[in-house]
Amino acid sequence: MFYPVFNSKMMKNRNYIIAAVLTLSLALASCGDKETKAVADNSPAVPVQVRSVAENTEDSFVTASGKIEAAKSANISTRMMGYVDKIYVKVGDKVKNGQLLLSVNNADVSAKLAQVNAGIAEAEAAFANAEKDYQRFTNLFNENSASQKELDDITAHYNMAKARLESAKQMKNGVNAQMGYANIRAPFSGVVTNKFISAGDMANPGMPLLEVESPGQYQVLAMVPESEILEIRPDTEVSVRLKSLGQSVKGKVVEVSTSAKNTGGQYLVKVILGPTDVNLLSGMYATVQFPVERRANAAAVMVPKEALVERGQLTGIYTISQNNTALLRWLRLGRSFGDKVEVLSGLSQDEKYIVSSDGKLFNGAKVSIQ
Repeated sequence: MFYPVFNSKMMKNRNYIIAAVLTLSLALASCGDKETKAVADNSPAVPVQVRSVAENTEDSFVTASGKIEAAKSANISTRMMGYVDKIYVKVGDKVKNGQLLLSVNNADVSAKLAQVNAGIAEAEAAFANAEKDYQRFTNLFNENSASQKELDDITAHYNMAKARLESAKQMKNGVNAQMGYANIRAPFSGVVTNKFISAGDMANPGMPLLEVESPGQYQVLAMVPESEILEIRPDTEVSVRLKSLGQSVKGKVVEVSTSAKNTGGQYLVKVILGPTDVNLLSGMYATVQFPVERRANAAAVMVPKEALVERGQLTGIYTISQNNTALLRWLRLGRSFGDKVEVLSGLSQDEKYIVSSDGKLFNGAKVSIQ
């Protein structure tokens, strides 16, 4: 039988190995204790305000965006082609009904008017002569001094002269109308809000030259999708939120379009704004809140937008776990109704969520409900 022989050197190395293993085990145990102690959370609980999903019993809204504009406005154009001679107003000027705004070069129209006036003078002279002949031959015929044929010829000549005079006068009315297109006047009293052309530019028929608005009453033209238009009714009182001013004004629905043929499935709704002290300006962006009855979605989960948490492309909300800690829940959202948004998935009717907190929240933070 063979028995291994251990010399003193081998025994010494064996002792070193055993000591190293023991030292490593103790070090790992010590690190584990330190890590366990670091995980322990001794921070105070964050005070939070919570709300139950079932408490969202406020009226629902359909929201639509639009722009504020004057209820009475006009883009002024001309029906004749020509160079703009002079513009008598500038943007911001107040104008009165019938006031001259700009003039278009009308040299050709003036020449045509001179020709028409000359034609009228000639037609008047011919008519006067024909009228005298008609009266004279009528008297001669009554005295049996003229034949029926002569009277008929004179009568025809008289009627033709009368028709030519009337034609010349109507031609002058047409030229005067063209002169009106050359001298552009204000259609109503208001304020010049836009100028689309300068002196010396070519004006073409139908081309907008100036814009005039009558201040005092404003409206919002909002586009409502086809999925919501059946909920909108005329004469409905609405709230209009002005984004730039951070204020709201009251309004009333006056028109609801019944066709979206030329608007890509969006229906036009006109809202007249009521009297307000807010300084309104045309072109301001506004959000109209239409109160609606939520029949089909009566059980919809609605949460305020201020309670939502955004992380990149994801949107969530903090809920309360069984251990009174904040639990971030990712949501799939639907349509917006005023300051609330519909939750399609991620939150049920019997849950509570955190509305606000007095400290910074994170997933797993201890909270105390106030």
